[in-house]
Amino acid sequence: MSQPIRVAQILGDMTGYGVERYVMKYYRYMDRSKVQFDLVAHEGSTVIPYEEVERLGGRVFLVPAYHRLGEYMTALEGLFRENRYPIVHAQIGTMSVFPLCAAKRAGVPFRVVHNHSAAALSEGKKSLLKYALRPFAKVYATHYAACSRHAAEWLFGRRTVERGQAMIFDPVSELDEYRYDPAVRAQVRQELGLEGRFVVGHVGRFCDQKNHLFLVDIFRAIHERRPEARLLLAGDGDTRAAVEEKLERLGLRDDALFLGLREDVGRLYQAMDVFLLPSLYEGLPVVAVEAQAAGLKAVVSTGVTEEAKVRDDMAFLELSAGAERWAEEALRADPAGRAYEGDYSAFDVTVQAKLLEQFYCGLVQADGRIVPEKDVSRS
Repeated sequence: MSQPIRVAQILGDMTGYGVERYVMKYYRYMDRSKVQFDLVAHEGSTVIPYEEVERLGGRVFLVPAYHRLGEYMTALEGLFRENRYPIVHAQIGTMSVFPLCAAKRAGVPFRVVHNHSAAALSEGKKSLLKYALRPFAKVYATHYAACSRHAAEWLFGRRTVERGQAMIFDPVSELDEYRYDPAVRAQVRQELGLEGRFVVGHVGRFCDQKNHLFLVDIFRAIHERRPEARLLLAGDGDTRAAVEEKLERLGLRDDALFLGLREDVGRLYQAMDVFLLPSLYEGLPVVAVEAQAAGLKAVVSTGVTEEAKVRDDMAFLELSAGAERWAEEALRADPAGRAYEGDYSAFDVTVQAKLLEQFYCGLVQADGRIVPEKDVSRS
C-alpha cells in the first residue's frame, strides 16, 4: 500500500472531552503508515488539537453545525468528493444519518455509523430527536459500530447485534498511567488543599446527561455525615452555572472545586476517595474504567452498562434510590485499600487501536480495490 488509508472521522463540537478524546487515543496508537485520520468537526469547536493532529499526519476540517442542515450537508458532500475518502466513520450516533447520506451522495464506498450512548426521554428535545432519528441509523451505513453491546442494541436493535452485524470497539485509555500511586496522591492533595478530606470525584462534561444536579444532592448527603468532605469536578459545559448556583444555595460552594478541562485527569483520580457517575444514560464511559484502574470505588447509575465493571466493589444504583442511598454507598469506599486490580485488557489502547486499524485495512485492499463488505464485517 503506497499511501495510508485516509479515514474521515465525523465529530460534532470538539470540547476536549467525549468522543474526540476517544478517537484521538486510537489515532495515537495506530500504525499511521497504514491509516490516517482527518477530523471533521463543527465550526465554533472550542478545543481542537490542531498541532497534534498535523504532527501525526492528519488534518482538521470545520463545517457548519448540523442544525444548519443544508449548509452542513453541502459542506460535507463537497469535502468527501474533494478528498475521495474510501471510508467515512461517523462518530455521532443518531445524527450520523446526515453525514453518511452526504458520503453516499459523494460516492464514499464504506460508511460506518458509530454509537457511543443511548438516550433518556427526561432530556427533552435532545432525546426526542435521538428517538426520531433512530429508525434511520442504518439507512446510509454499510457498517455498524458501538462502544458497547448496550449502545449497539439501543441504536441498531438486538437482532442486528445477535447476528454479529455490529462491531464493538471498546472505549480505550492508557490505563497504566492511572495506576494508584500514594506519592502522587499526597502531592495532588497538597496542591489542591485536600489533605485530611474525604474527596468525592467526578470527571465529565457538564450537561444534562451527566446529571450533575443530582450529584450535588448526593454530595450534600455525604457532607452531612462527613463535614470535611470536598467535591472535585473536572470538566466544563452548559450546565456548570446551574451546578454552581445550586451549591451556592445549599451553602456548599466553598466545599467544591471546579477544575475545568484538564490534561492531567490521571493525577486527579489519585486525589479522590470515591468516584460518582449518576448519569441518566451512557454507552460505556471510559472515565468509570479509568477511575477503577486508579483503585477507586466507583458508584454509577444503572444507565451505565455492566460492561464497564472491572473491580468487584463497583456499585450500580438506580437514580430512584435517592441521594441518601447513594451517599451511603459512596461512604463505603476504603481509601486505605486502594490497589490496581482487575483485567483491563479490553480497554487497552494498544490492543484496540490495532483492531480498528485491521478493520480499516480489511475494507481497502493493498492495491486500493474495494473488498466486499460481507468479507470484512466483524462482531
